[in-house]
Amino acid sequence: MITGELKSKIDAVWNRFWSGGISNPLEVIEQITYLLFMRRLDDLQTTAEKKAQFTGAGVIDNPVFLPDQQHLRWSRFKTLDDAQEMYDVVSGEVFPFLRTLGGDDSTYSHHMANARFTIPAPQLLDRVVQLVDEIPLQNRDTNGDLYEYLLSKLNSAGQNGQFRTPRHIIQLMVEMTAPTPDDRICDPACGTAGFLVAASEHVRTYSPEVMTDATAREKYHHHMFHGYDFDSTMLRIGSMNMLLHGVEGPDIRYRDSLAEGASEDSGEYSLILANPPFSGSLDYETTSNKLLKTVKTKKTELLFLALFLDLLDVGGRAAVIVPDGVLFGSSTAHKALRRMLVEEEQLEAVVKLPSGVFKPYAGVSTAILFFRRTGGAGGTENVWFYDVKADGLSLDDKRQELLPVTKLGPAPSEALTEDEHAKNNLPDVLARWSDRDGAERGRGRTDQSFCVPKQEIVDAGYDLAINRYQEIAVVEENHRDPLEIIADLERLDDEIRAGLAELKEMLR
Repeated sequence: MITGELKSKIDAVWNRFWSGGISNPLEVIEQITYLLFMRRLDDLQTTAEKKAQFTGAGVIDNPVFLPDQQHLRWSRFKTLDDAQEMYDVVSGEVFPFLRTLGGDDSTYSHHMANARFTIPAPQLLDRVVQLVDEIPLQNRDTNGDLYEYLLSKLNSAGQNGQFRTPRHIIQLMVEMTAPTPDDRICDPACGTAGFLVAASEHVRTYSPEVMTDATAREKYHHHMFHGYDFDSTMLRIGSMNMLLHGVEGPDIRYRDSLAEGASEDSGEYSLILANPPFSGSLDYETTSNKLLKTVKTKKTELLFLALFLDLLDVGGRAAVIVPDGVLFGSSTAHKALRRMLVEEEQLEAVVKLPSGVFKPYAGVSTAILFFRRTGGAGGTENVWFYDVKADGLSLDDKRQELLPVTKLGPAPSEALTEDEHAKNNLPDVLARWSDRDGAERGRGRTDQSFCVPKQEIVDAGYDLAINRYQEIAVVEENHRDPLEIIADLERLDDEIRAGLAELKEMLR
């Protein structure tokens, strides 16, 4: 987390954007993203120049900036004393230069091709440039946290919040699926790439050899992480999010995941992490025929589930957020997809989330589905259910933290008491998930988590709603006889009257 002076500077710049007329937080982040990319380009060439000087080569191959473009480098225009001069160089020359870039063939240069400069005033540009220049980009933790802090501002940004899955929910899903260096990870609706970032951090933490072994490092940087989106702004922001978290060349590209021709990556991935768009429907004409053959529907949430199954290799696993309607919807498509997950693939778990998780911008009830693709071989024996009642934050529009930061998230640095568990169930979800084939099998249906045999789900018409199988614990209360209560009230009334009479005597 970033704190102190740097956080205050970011907030100050953010407020200057708003006062300068840029009220869309996505646009603010986009403009800062461009500046971060400009600095990265300069850093890359500086590193190449130092290497050439050290080896005696003299010149570098494929320079980003040619001799007559040196004034476009970050290290040059950032030192201009006149804010107006800096503004003229950046708006009139640097941004047109970005739009023609592409020589390094990176995912970042492709997404900068249609860069637009919208910072309204020279003074604001000068302040933002100075801020970005103070960020220690060689420190992955600092610049990653900074970008996460910027993205967190989308949470209170109206409809733009749809692009942000709460970070602690992402972390829970990543911890439960435990990505490894052998995985090829995909999010077909990646937005700001939150799932891919969390997966990359998990791999770095638990498999540090990806940074020391040349082959593993090459795979980590260029072949492990894949994301699609059809919003160019999201592609730019998501790509930069990955870069600032230390992934040099992720596959973040433009694609309408549900459209015809979008299934060219069939069977390519071993892990899918996603929170696809919930609402809406598509025309059959614009939807992939391959997906429609799997499930005949116009509903995007069902089509995305069909897509996930298609993208997964045999043995591949998925953790995806779905609206509650997917669990118990009565349409033919709903039932067919649930039957497929239970009978033809391996449905592992249904984790019910509280309805306030996506507030303030949505109050929809959701769940996380965990499943494996077995290629028609089945494999479902028991399905593990968990009813999450608290995620560590208030479930109203304010979403305030209910515990210290050291006790939040699925893997807090301090152990929780029983009372604190009632405010944050996520560590318990993670702990019980690892024991789902052991002690969890013996848990009762009145508990917060339990297992349901496949046959019972089949008999229930493949209904996956947790309340279909959950039992309510009834506690018998022994109430006093009403006549006893009335007698006590009469006695108290007599005592009050006697006391008032005594008080009157004293006042005479």
